[in-house]
Amino acid sequence: MNDLPKIKDIMATELVLLRPELEIIHAMKILLENRVSGAPVVDAEGLIVGVLSKKDCLRAALNASYHQEWGDPVSRYMSKNIETLDPELDLVEATVKFLASDFRRFPVVKDNRLIGQISRADLLKALIDNWS
Repeated sequence: MNDLPKIKDIMATELVLLRPELEIIHAMKILLENRVSGAPVVDAEGLIVGVLSKKDCLRAALNASYHQEWGDPVSRYMSKNIETLDPELDLVEATVKFLASDFRRFPVVKDNRLIGQISRADLLKALIDNWS
């Protein structure tokens, strides 16, 4: 199994990134314009501090509809309990991690820095390509 591709070989590296201080309404527009269901949130040093999903955005939209206020920052709604994957994991190890989690995607981190992201679809495609 040592010859299996690693996460670093199949992860996406061109990512939509958000900042924690960005107004939530702008973050929602960025997700919609880029047709992504979520994005990592990074600080000024490039360290991952959260992930904002469309579900988080729905929570913000509901809150805004009650209070008629859209000025809250991304940091108020993002998920701060982040699970990440190591770029050296192979496809089987990554599959086990996905099956044990409800997350649809994982940030890939090396030396505490975000270097990519892998989704269920990326992994499934790689598994099919590797064994077909």
